[in-house]
Amino acid sequence: MSKPLISTDDCIGCGICVDACPQEVLEVDGGVCVVANEESCIACGDCLEECPMGAITEIQED
Repeated sequence: MSKPLISTDDCIGCGICVDACPQEVLEVDGGVCVVANEESCIACGDCLEECPMGAITEIQED
């Protein structure tokens, strides 16, 4: 399964990805998005599609 990986160098902390996530996996902390609830991620890709900065990628986990 894949999980979101946030580039903190590119993230502007806008929260659009947080709002897009149906599982409440992400949150804004310290002005950047962080993965706060990884075990709830369903790898839907909504956060990747909605991020205006392209700061989110997916990593494959075994």
